[in-house]
Amino acid sequence: MKKVYVGMSADLVHPGHMNIIKEASKLGSVTVGLLTDSAIAGYKRLPYLSFDQREAVVNNIKGVDEVIPQVTLDYTKNLKEIKPDYVVHGDDWRSGVQTETRQKVIDVLKGWGGELVEVPYTKGISSTQIHGAIKEVGTTPDIRLKRLKRLISAKKLVRVIEVHNGLTGLIAEHAQVDDNGIVCEFDCMWSSSLTDSTAKGKPDIEAVDMTSRLATVNDIFEVTTKPLIFDADTGGRPEHFRFTVKSLERLGVSAVIIEDKIGLKKNSLLGTAVEQEQDSIDSFCDKIRTGKNAQITDDFMIVARIESLILEKGMEDALERAQAYIGAGADAIMIHSIQDEPDEMFDFCNYYNEFSGRVPLVAVPTSYNTVYEDELNDVGVNIVIYANHFLRAAYPAMIRAAETILTHKRAFESEEHCMSIREILALIPGTK
Repeated sequence: MKKVYVGMSADLVHPGHMNIIKEASKLGSVTVGLLTDSAIAGYKRLPYLSFDQREAVVNNIKGVDEVIPQVTLDYTKNLKEIKPDYVVHGDDWRSGVQTETRQKVIDVLKGWGGELVEVPYTKGISSTQIHGAIKEVGTTPDIRLKRLKRLISAKKLVRVIEVHNGLTGLIAEHAQVDDNGIVCEFDCMWSSSLTDSTAKGKPDIEAVDMTSRLATVNDIFEVTTKPLIFDADTGGRPEHFRFTVKSLERLGVSAVIIEDKIGLKKNSLLGTAVEQEQDSIDSFCDKIRTGKNAQITDDFMIVARIESLILEKGMEDALERAQAYIGAGADAIMIHSIQDEPDEMFDFCNYYNEFSGRVPLVAVPTSYNTVYEDELNDVGVNIVIYANHFLRAAYPAMIRAAETILTHKRAFESEEHCMSIREILALIPGTK
Protein backbone atom coordinates (compact mmCIF):
# COMPACT_ATOMS: atom_id res chain seq x y z
CA MET A 1 0.00 0.00 0.00
CA LYS A 2 0.96 3.60 -0.52
CA LYS A 3 2.09 5.49 2.57
CA VAL A 4 0.11 8.54 3.65
CA TYR A 5 1.13 11.08 6.28
CA VAL A 6 -1.29 13.40 8.08
CA GLY A 7 -0.03 15.97 10.59
CA MET A 8 -2.57 17.29 13.05
CA SER A 9 -3.10 18.69 16.55
CA ALA A 10 -6.40 16.86 17.13
CA ASP A 11 -7.07 18.78 20.32
CA LEU A 12 -10.82 18.80 19.75
CA VAL A 13 -11.63 16.30 17.00
CA HIS A 14 -14.40 17.59 14.74
CA PRO A 15 -15.88 16.64 11.31
CA GLY A 16 -13.06 18.52 9.55
CA HIS A 17 -10.48 16.13 11.05
CA MET A 18 -12.62 13.11 10.21
CA ASN A 19 -12.96 14.22 6.60
CA ILE A 20 -9.19 14.61 6.19
CA ILE A 21 -8.56 11.13 7.60
CA LYS A 22 -11.30 9.68 5.40
CA GLU A 23 -9.74 11.20 2.27
CA ALA A 24 -6.25 10.15 3.37
CA SER A 25 -7.30 6.52 3.91
CA LYS A 26 -8.49 6.35 0.30
CA LEU A 27 -4.88 6.88 -0.79
CA GLY A 28 -3.18 4.25 1.37
CA SER A 29 -2.02 3.38 4.91
CA VAL A 30 -2.39 6.44 7.15
CA THR A 31 0.21 7.56 9.67
CA VAL A 32 -0.86 10.52 11.80
CA GLY A 33 1.95 12.77 13.00
CA LEU A 34 0.37 14.06 16.20
CA LEU A 35 1.82 17.42 17.21
CA THR A 36 3.20 17.47 20.74
CA ASP A 37 2.19 20.11 23.28
CA SER A 38 5.42 22.04 22.63
CA ALA A 39 4.92 21.97 18.85
CA ILE A 40 1.41 23.43 19.20
CA ALA A 41 2.25 25.93 21.96
CA GLY A 42 4.96 27.40 19.75
CA TYR A 43 2.36 29.11 17.54
CA LYS A 44 -0.95 29.08 19.41
CA ARG A 45 -2.58 28.13 22.74
CA LEU A 46 -1.62 25.00 24.67
CA PRO A 47 -4.02 22.23 23.64
CA TYR A 48 -6.92 21.52 25.95
CA LEU A 49 -6.13 17.78 25.98
CA SER A 50 -2.70 16.38 26.83
CA PHE A 51 -0.67 14.51 24.19
CA ASP A 52 -1.53 11.11 25.73
CA GLN A 53 -5.24 11.94 25.70
CA ARG A 54 -5.12 13.13 22.09
CA GLU A 55 -3.11 10.07 21.07
CA ALA A 56 -5.71 7.75 22.60
CA VAL A 57 -8.47 9.49 20.65
CA VAL A 58 -6.69 9.48 17.28
CA ASN A 59 -5.59 5.85 17.66
CA ASN A 60 -9.24 4.86 17.77
CA ILE A 61 -10.35 6.76 14.69
CA LYS A 62 -11.31 4.55 11.74
CA GLY A 63 -8.78 4.86 8.95
CA VAL A 64 -5.76 5.61 11.15
CA ASP A 65 -3.12 2.87 11.03
CA GLU A 66 -0.39 4.44 13.18
CA VAL A 67 0.14 7.50 15.39
CA ILE A 68 3.61 8.97 15.97
CA PRO A 69 4.72 12.20 17.69
CA GLN A 70 5.56 15.25 15.59
CA VAL A 71 7.72 17.31 17.93
CA THR A 72 7.86 20.49 15.80
CA LEU A 73 5.50 22.38 13.53
CA ASP A 74 7.99 21.54 10.75
CA TYR A 75 7.19 18.14 9.15
CA THR A 76 10.68 17.63 7.73
CA LYS A 77 12.12 15.15 10.28
CA ASN A 78 9.14 12.78 10.20
CA LEU A 79 8.77 12.97 6.43
CA LYS A 80 12.41 12.08 5.80
CA GLU A 81 12.09 9.07 8.09
CA ILE A 82 8.82 7.77 6.62
CA LYS A 83 9.15 8.98 3.00
CA PRO A 84 5.37 8.93 2.41
CA ASP A 85 3.85 8.88 -1.05
CA TYR A 86 1.31 11.48 0.04
CA VAL A 87 0.90 14.16 2.68
CA VAL A 88 -2.73 15.10 3.25
CA HIS A 89 -3.73 18.40 4.85
CA GLY A 90 -6.62 20.86 4.82
CA ASP A 91 -6.24 23.72 2.36
CA ASP A 92 -6.54 26.30 5.16
CA TRP A 93 -2.74 26.40 5.63
CA ARG A 94 -2.12 28.24 2.36
CA SER A 95 -2.12 31.47 4.38
CA GLY A 96 -1.15 32.39 7.91
CA VAL A 97 1.51 31.02 10.23
CA GLN A 98 1.72 27.61 8.47
CA THR A 99 2.48 28.96 4.98
CA GLU A 100 6.21 28.36 5.42
CA THR A 101 5.56 24.89 6.86
CA ARG A 102 3.46 24.02 3.80
CA GLN A 103 6.22 25.08 1.41
CA LYS A 104 8.79 22.99 3.30
CA VAL A 105 6.51 19.94 2.96
CA ILE A 106 6.29 20.48 -0.81
CA ASP A 107 10.07 20.87 -1.09
CA VAL A 108 10.86 17.78 1.02
CA LEU A 109 8.36 15.58 -0.87
CA LYS A 110 10.14 16.39 -4.14
CA GLY A 111 13.11 14.38 -2.86
CA TRP A 112 11.32 11.08 -3.55
CA GLY A 113 8.45 12.14 -5.79
CA GLY A 114 5.87 12.48 -3.04
CA GLU A 115 2.71 14.54 -3.45
CA LEU A 116 0.82 17.02 -1.26
CA VAL A 117 -2.94 16.48 -1.34
CA GLU A 118 -5.03 19.32 0.08
CA VAL A 119 -8.59 18.69 1.24
CA PRO A 120 -11.04 21.62 1.02
CA TYR A 121 -11.67 23.31 4.40
CA THR A 122 -14.83 21.99 6.07
CA LYS A 123 -17.19 24.96 6.25
CA GLY A 124 -19.08 25.71 9.42
CA ILE A 125 -16.38 24.25 11.68
CA SER A 126 -14.24 26.59 13.75
CA SER A 127 -11.85 25.33 16.43
CA THR A 128 -11.74 28.90 17.75
CA GLN A 129 -15.49 28.85 18.29
CA ILE A 130 -15.26 25.42 19.92
CA HIS A 131 -12.57 26.66 22.32
CA GLY A 132 -14.70 29.72 23.05
CA ALA A 133 -17.59 27.45 23.96
CA ILE A 134 -15.32 25.41 26.25
CA LYS A 135 -14.23 28.58 28.04
CA GLU A 136 -17.87 29.47 28.61
CA VAL A 137 -18.47 26.04 30.15
CA GLY A 138 -15.38 26.47 32.35
CA THR A 139 -12.90 23.96 33.69
CA THR A 140 -12.35 21.69 36.67
CA PRO A 141 -9.87 22.15 39.53
CA ASP A 142 -7.95 19.06 38.40
CA ILE A 143 -7.55 20.21 34.78
CA ARG A 144 -6.59 23.75 35.82
CA LEU A 145 -4.09 22.58 38.46
CA LYS A 146 -2.22 20.33 36.00
CA ARG A 147 -1.97 22.98 33.31
CA LEU A 148 1.02 24.91 34.68
CA LYS A 149 3.37 21.92 34.61
CA ARG A 150 2.18 21.17 31.07
CA LEU A 151 2.95 24.75 30.08
CA ILE A 152 6.45 24.62 31.59
CA SER A 153 7.15 21.41 29.66
CA ALA A 154 5.70 22.74 26.40
CA LYS A 155 6.87 26.36 26.23
CA LYS A 156 10.25 28.04 26.33
CA LEU A 157 8.84 30.76 28.58
CA VAL A 158 5.55 30.78 30.49
CA ARG A 159 4.05 34.31 30.57
CA VAL A 160 2.12 35.23 33.75
CA ILE A 161 0.07 38.37 34.56
CA GLU A 162 -1.24 39.69 37.87
CA VAL A 163 -4.97 39.49 38.62
CA HIS A 164 -6.83 40.73 41.69
CA ASN A 165 -10.52 40.23 40.90
CA GLY A 166 -12.85 38.61 38.39
CA LEU A 167 -12.60 41.49 35.91
CA THR A 168 -8.80 41.37 35.71
CA GLY A 169 -9.09 37.59 35.45
CA LEU A 170 -11.28 38.03 32.36
CA ILE A 171 -8.71 40.37 30.82
CA ALA A 172 -5.94 37.84 31.47
CA GLU A 173 -8.14 35.11 30.00
CA HIS A 174 -8.92 36.86 26.71
CA ALA A 175 -6.14 39.37 26.00
CA GLN A 176 -4.08 38.41 22.94
CA VAL A 177 -2.23 39.91 20.00
CA ASP A 178 -1.32 38.49 16.61
CA ASP A 179 2.44 38.58 16.04
CA ASN A 180 2.92 37.63 12.38
CA GLY A 181 0.42 34.79 12.65
CA ILE A 182 1.56 33.64 16.09
CA VAL A 183 -0.98 34.15 18.86
CA CYS A 184 0.61 35.85 21.90
CA GLU A 185 -1.33 35.68 25.15
CA PHE A 186 -0.87 35.24 28.88
CA ASP A 187 -0.49 31.60 29.85
CA CYS A 188 -1.19 31.91 33.55
CA MET A 189 -2.41 34.27 36.29
CA TRP A 190 -0.67 35.56 39.42
CA SER A 191 -2.63 36.25 42.61
CA SER A 192 -0.43 38.95 44.16
CA SER A 193 -0.67 39.74 47.85
CA LEU A 194 0.34 43.33 47.02
CA THR A 195 -2.43 43.99 44.52
CA ASP A 196 -5.05 41.96 46.41
CA SER A 197 -4.44 43.93 49.60
CA THR A 198 -4.13 47.26 47.75
CA ALA A 199 -7.42 46.65 45.92
CA LYS A 200 -8.99 46.21 49.38
CA GLY A 201 -7.38 49.43 50.62
CA LYS A 202 -5.10 47.62 53.06
CA PRO A 203 -1.29 47.65 53.44
CA ASP A 204 0.82 44.84 52.01
CA ILE A 205 1.72 43.39 55.43
CA GLU A 206 -0.38 40.19 55.31
CA ALA A 207 -3.28 42.24 56.72
CA VAL A 208 -5.67 40.42 54.37
CA ASP A 209 -6.32 37.01 55.91
CA MET A 210 -6.17 33.75 53.97
CA THR A 211 -9.97 33.34 53.93
CA SER A 212 -10.30 36.64 52.08
CA ARG A 213 -7.40 35.82 49.74
CA LEU A 214 -8.99 32.49 48.83
CA ALA A 215 -12.36 34.18 48.25
CA THR A 216 -10.65 36.42 45.67
CA VAL A 217 -9.16 33.35 43.96
CA ASN A 218 -12.61 31.75 43.89
CA ASP A 219 -14.07 34.89 42.24
CA ILE A 220 -11.36 34.72 39.58
CA PHE A 221 -11.82 30.99 39.02
CA GLU A 222 -15.56 31.37 38.46
CA VAL A 223 -14.95 33.32 35.23
CA THR A 224 -11.62 31.94 33.93
CA THR A 225 -9.98 28.70 32.85
CA LYS A 226 -6.25 29.52 32.95
CA PRO A 227 -3.96 28.27 35.75
CA LEU A 228 -3.00 30.47 38.70
CA ILE A 229 0.10 30.93 40.85
CA PHE A 230 -0.61 32.14 44.39
CA ASP A 231 1.56 34.60 46.29
CA ALA A 232 1.56 33.39 49.90
CA ASP A 233 4.15 35.89 51.19
CA THR A 234 6.22 34.06 53.85
CA GLY A 235 3.75 31.19 54.07
CA GLY A 236 3.38 31.82 57.80
CA ARG A 237 4.23 29.16 60.34
CA PRO A 238 4.94 25.71 58.89
CA GLU A 239 1.98 24.33 60.86
CA HIS A 240 -0.28 26.86 59.12
CA PHE A 241 1.36 26.59 55.71
CA ARG A 242 0.34 22.94 55.39
CA PHE A 243 -3.33 23.97 55.53
CA THR A 244 -2.73 26.74 52.98
CA VAL A 245 -1.29 24.14 50.61
CA LYS A 246 -4.29 21.87 51.09
CA SER A 247 -6.75 24.72 50.49
CA LEU A 248 -4.98 25.96 47.37
CA GLU A 249 -4.64 22.50 45.88
CA ARG A 250 -8.30 21.75 46.54
CA LEU A 251 -9.32 24.94 44.69
CA GLY A 252 -7.21 24.03 41.66
CA VAL A 253 -4.38 26.53 42.16
CA SER A 254 -1.28 25.27 40.31
CA ALA A 255 1.51 26.69 42.48
CA VAL A 256 2.28 28.70 45.60
CA ILE A 257 5.29 30.98 45.99
CA ILE A 258 6.71 31.63 49.47
CA GLU A 259 9.57 33.99 50.31
CA ASP A 260 12.37 33.22 52.76
CA LYS A 261 11.69 36.06 55.22
CA ILE A 262 10.29 36.16 58.74
CA GLY A 263 8.55 38.72 60.93
CA LEU A 264 6.08 41.37 59.80
CA LYS A 265 5.89 41.20 56.02
CA LYS A 266 7.33 44.23 54.18
CA ASN A 267 7.21 44.53 50.42
CA SER A 268 10.48 43.34 48.87
CA LEU A 269 10.66 46.29 46.47
CA LEU A 270 11.42 48.48 49.50
CA GLY A 271 14.71 46.59 49.86
CA THR A 272 16.90 47.55 52.80
CA ALA A 273 15.10 50.91 53.20
CA VAL A 274 12.92 49.09 55.75
CA GLU A 275 13.87 46.43 58.27
CA GLN A 276 13.44 42.97 56.78
CA GLU A 277 14.81 39.73 58.20
CA GLN A 278 15.65 36.63 56.21
CA ASP A 279 14.74 33.20 57.51
CA SER A 280 17.48 30.67 58.21
CA ILE A 281 18.09 28.06 55.53
CA ASP A 282 17.18 25.17 57.84
CA SER A 283 13.94 26.80 58.96
CA PHE A 284 12.79 27.64 55.45
CA CYS A 285 13.68 24.16 54.21
CA ASP A 286 11.51 22.75 56.97
CA LYS A 287 8.61 24.89 55.73
CA ILE A 288 9.10 23.63 52.17
CA ARG A 289 9.14 20.01 53.34
CA THR A 290 6.00 20.59 55.44
CA GLY A 291 4.19 21.96 52.40
CA LYS A 292 5.33 19.14 50.13
CA ASN A 293 4.18 16.54 52.66
CA ALA A 294 0.76 18.21 52.84
CA GLN A 295 -0.04 18.18 49.11
CA ILE A 296 -2.04 15.34 47.58
CA THR A 297 -1.23 15.52 43.87
CA ASP A 298 2.10 15.44 42.04
CA ASP A 299 1.04 18.44 39.95
CA PHE A 300 0.88 21.11 42.67
CA MET A 301 4.09 23.16 42.87
CA ILE A 302 5.81 24.90 45.77
CA VAL A 303 8.12 27.67 44.58
CA ALA A 304 10.85 29.00 46.89
CA ARG A 305 11.48 32.72 46.55
CA ILE A 306 15.01 33.85 47.43
CA GLU A 307 15.42 37.33 48.94
CA SER A 308 19.23 37.32 49.29
CA LEU A 309 19.86 39.81 46.48
CA ILE A 310 17.10 42.11 47.75
CA LEU A 311 18.61 42.11 51.25
CA GLU A 312 22.18 42.51 49.96
CA LYS A 313 23.32 39.15 51.32
CA GLY A 314 25.29 38.42 48.16
CA MET A 315 25.34 35.96 45.29
CA GLU A 316 26.95 33.14 47.27
CA ASP A 317 24.14 33.21 49.84
CA ALA A 318 21.50 33.21 47.08
CA LEU A 319 23.07 30.20 45.36
CA GLU A 320 23.52 28.29 48.62
CA ARG A 321 19.86 28.81 49.41
CA ALA A 322 18.79 27.72 45.96
CA GLN A 323 20.68 24.43 46.34
CA ALA A 324 19.22 23.85 49.80
CA TYR A 325 15.65 24.68 48.80
CA ILE A 326 15.81 22.33 45.82
CA GLY A 327 17.12 19.65 48.15
CA ALA A 328 14.15 20.26 50.46
CA GLY A 329 11.74 19.59 47.61
CA ALA A 330 11.05 23.00 46.02
CA ASP A 331 9.52 22.52 42.56
CA ALA A 332 10.90 25.83 41.27
CA ILE A 333 13.06 28.74 42.39
CA MET A 334 12.17 32.42 42.14
CA ILE A 335 15.06 34.86 42.25
CA HIS A 336 14.15 38.45 43.12
CA SER A 337 16.07 41.65 42.43
CA ILE A 338 15.26 45.35 42.74
CA GLN A 339 18.11 46.55 40.55
CA ASP A 340 17.14 48.75 37.58
CA GLU A 341 19.25 46.58 35.26
CA PRO A 342 19.03 42.77 35.01
CA ASP A 343 22.79 42.14 35.36
CA GLU A 344 22.60 40.86 38.94
CA MET A 345 19.75 38.52 38.11
CA PHE A 346 21.52 37.33 34.95
CA ASP A 347 24.62 36.50 37.00
CA PHE A 348 22.51 34.36 39.30
CA CYS A 349 20.97 32.58 36.30
CA ASN A 350 24.36 31.75 34.82
CA TYR A 351 25.51 30.13 38.06
CA TYR A 352 22.12 28.48 38.62
CA ASN A 353 22.12 26.84 35.20
CA GLU A 354 25.17 24.83 36.25
CA PHE A 355 23.19 23.07 39.02
CA SER A 356 22.88 19.34 38.41
CA GLY A 357 19.47 19.25 40.08
CA ARG A 358 18.14 22.38 38.43
CA VAL A 359 14.37 23.05 38.68
CA PRO A 360 12.39 25.70 36.73
CA LEU A 361 13.40 29.31 37.38
CA VAL A 362 10.99 32.23 37.93
CA ALA A 363 11.76 35.93 37.34
CA VAL A 364 9.70 39.03 38.18
CA PRO A 365 11.07 41.96 36.11
CA THR A 366 9.24 44.76 37.93
CA SER A 367 12.29 46.97 38.52
CA TYR A 368 14.49 45.77 35.63
CA ASN A 369 11.58 46.23 33.23
CA THR A 370 13.59 46.99 30.08
CA VAL A 371 14.52 43.32 29.73
CA TYR A 372 12.88 41.41 26.88
CA GLU A 373 11.34 37.96 27.26
CA ASP A 374 13.83 36.52 24.77
CA GLU A 375 16.67 37.75 27.00
CA LEU A 376 15.12 36.06 30.02
CA ASN A 377 14.70 32.85 28.07
CA ASP A 378 18.31 32.99 26.90
CA VAL A 379 19.59 32.98 30.51
CA GLY A 380 17.37 30.06 31.49
CA VAL A 381 14.27 31.69 32.96
CA ASN A 382 11.23 29.43 32.57
CA ILE A 383 8.46 31.63 34.02
CA VAL A 384 8.13 35.42 33.86
CA ILE A 385 5.61 37.16 36.13
CA TYR A 386 4.29 40.64 35.41
CA ALA A 387 3.38 41.10 39.02
CA ASN A 388 1.29 44.23 39.51
CA HIS A 389 0.59 45.90 36.17
CA PHE A 390 -3.21 45.65 35.99
CA LEU A 391 -3.69 47.49 39.28
CA ARG A 392 -0.98 50.05 38.53
CA ALA A 393 -2.58 50.75 35.14
CA ALA A 394 -6.12 51.08 36.53
CA TYR A 395 -5.35 53.45 39.38
CA PRO A 396 -4.09 56.43 37.29
CA ALA A 397 -7.10 56.12 34.97
CA MET A 398 -9.52 56.22 37.90
CA ILE A 399 -7.73 59.22 39.40
CA ARG A 400 -7.96 61.10 36.08
CA ALA A 401 -11.69 60.38 35.83
CA ALA A 402 -12.29 61.53 39.42
CA GLU A 403 -10.29 64.76 39.04
CA THR A 404 -11.95 65.56 35.71
CA ILE A 405 -15.44 65.29 37.25
CA LEU A 406 -14.40 67.44 40.21
CA THR A 407 -12.85 70.04 37.91
CA HIS A 408 -15.76 70.39 35.48
CA LYS A 409 -18.60 69.66 37.89
CA ARG A 410 -20.07 67.21 35.38
CA ALA A 411 -19.25 63.84 33.82
CA PHE A 412 -18.99 64.77 30.12
CA GLU A 413 -15.25 65.54 30.09
CA SER A 414 -14.44 62.29 31.92
CA GLU A 415 -15.86 60.16 29.11
CA GLU A 416 -12.56 60.20 27.19
CA HIS A 417 -11.01 58.27 30.10
CA CYS A 418 -13.84 55.72 30.29
CA MET A 419 -15.28 52.79 28.40
CA SER A 420 -18.80 53.28 27.14
CA ILE A 421 -21.65 51.70 29.07
CA ARG A 422 -22.36 49.54 26.02
CA GLU A 423 -18.78 48.22 26.07
CA ILE A 424 -19.05 47.46 29.79
CA LEU A 425 -22.26 45.52 29.22
CA ALA A 426 -20.65 43.56 26.36
CA LEU A 427 -17.49 42.86 28.39
CA ILE A 428 -18.99 40.46 30.90
CA PRO A 429 -20.45 37.20 29.52
CA GLY A 430 -24.14 36.82 30.33
CA THR A 431 -24.80 40.53 30.91
CA LYS A 432 -26.84 41.01 27.74
